[in-house]
Amino acid sequence: MRKSHPVRRAVLAGAATVSGIVLLLSLKPATDPGAAQAAGGQVPPAAAGQAPQGGVNGAVTGDAAQTQYGAVQVRLTMSNGKITQAEAVQAPEGGRSGQITASSVPRLNQAAVAAQSADIDAVSGATYTSAGYKKSLQSALDKAKAQGGAAQGSGQGSGQARTVTGDAARTEYGPVQVRITVAGGKITKAEAVQAPKGGRSDQITSSSVPRLNQAAVATGSADIDSVSGATYTSAGYKKSLQSALDQAGG
Repeated sequence: MRKSHPVRRAVLAGAATVSGIVLLLSLKPATDPGAAQAAGGQVPPAAAGQAPQGGVNGAVTGDAAQTQYGAVQVRLTMSNGKITQAEAVQAPEGGRSGQITASSVPRLNQAAVAAQSADIDAVSGATYTSAGYKKSLQSALDKAKAQGGAAQGSGQGSGQARTVTGDAARTEYGPVQVRITVAGGKITKAEAVQAPKGGRSDQITSSSVPRLNQAAVATGSADIDSVSGATYTSAGYKKSLQSALDQAGG
């Protein structure tokens, strides 16, 4: 049998090696992250499809907005930072105001959920109610944003101070509404953002509310004694305080 020349064998082996390298290069994955970025900085599809996580969960009540015909106050129910429900816990009542509230508030509630913001249209014929609604709605959204930022900034969020406003409690002499600051699961500050006003009510409010505020901080709950001579104000205060505690999670 004729033997192959050594030089020829070396040439054939070299050619085979070069062919193998070319084949491997041609099979390099087209989805290489570096290649994708070099081609135009596009984010890989898996990363582009991720939705932002986190957000506020639970109820958030905006500040009451005073209007010519009465206060309007909005409470939102949030899930992962999205509005799932909006309702007016205060709105003008009585006579023509009651009719306007009944027809306009449901539409405003729907608009708030649909828009996910306070940028909603006023209801025709309910200019004052709409303006008050939007103002209180914006207040609730601002509080939700602050709460969400506080929870993210605190890691576990257990020791971060946050402010919660309870629902306004109606009394015979006017609404009472309590706002508390909570840190580490305890009340560090309590204040009445609404209380009965005018005449004798001013005197009762000025003497009773500071004592109720101190009692709320001292007990850390709504189980506080009523102030003598301020039965209605005390009852409204405790009801709104309990609402704030419920929103704060206990």
